[in-house]
Amino acid sequence: MIGYVTLGTTNLQRAGNFYDDLLGSIGAGRFMEEADYFIAWAKSDSEPSIAVTMPFNKEPATVGNGTMVAMAFETPEQVSSFYHKAIELGAICEGKPGFRPDDATTGFYAGYFRDLDGNKLNAFCMVSP
Repeated sequence: MIGYVTLGTTNLQRAGNFYDDLLGSIGAGRFMEEADYFIAWAKSDSEPSIAVTMPFNKEPATVGNGTMVAMAFETPEQVSSFYHKAIELGAICEGKPGFRPDDATTGFYAGYFRDLDGNKLNAFCMVSP
């Protein structure tokens, strides 16, 4: 099972501010940090976390084609709220919140966006009839 996910950044301060606000909106906060290297957020130190990092090899951070981080929520309202917070903070829409496929009314509900460095994230929940 997933323990943590790291996303590369070209600007740790900017990414830190973005994720402070975005993840703070769901009760997660910084719990690990090393100056000029990485920041990690979680709801508690025993839950999975998300981190942003300057690449260890000192090469420029790049976005992984096909890589995406999915954030699980309980309701479509929570998905939409998280997605809209990301957009408000400067994220770019990659698919507005809604059911997938678009004509479904139950099942997979998700919204997709890219953070300030272009990393793709998804907020989703499963909706039962």
